[in-house]
Amino acid sequence: MRQSGKRKPVSEINVVPYIDVMLVLLIIFMITAPLLQQGVEIDLPQASANPLPPEQREPLIVSVSEQGDLYLNIGADNEKPISEELLATRVAAVIKNHPQTPVLVRGDKAVDYGRVTEAMVLLQSAGVEKVGLMTEALE
Repeated sequence: MRQSGKRKPVSEINVVPYIDVMLVLLIIFMITAPLLQQGVEIDLPQASANPLPPEQREPLIVSVSEQGDLYLNIGADNEKPISEELLATRVAAVIKNHPQTPVLVRGDKAVDYGRVTEAMVLLQSAGVEKVGLMTEALE
């Protein structure tokens, strides 16, 4: 005997909305991932930090004075403040010729932390991948 009337609905999962959600999430991750990498990478010194190994190249040292002036330990007169443009140019030239040269920032304890951060961002824009912070040894 044949049954007439309504047929039973077949259970199917419609995956199209899930694919749409997945694509939206993929786009969000693709946009936000590079933004997370824009921070300045630094190697923070430990309280009992060891000095640089003797076989390593002499580091570039950028000093930030209490007034916020920048100094670089290379060049004709490293006792005078240096402009941000000249600092970036000199650091970029050294890093281009010797990419493994360590770069350290030495900031006065009274200087505004934002000024030290600006110096680190300037170094990053000059091509420096890692920046270390100098401290004095504990007494």
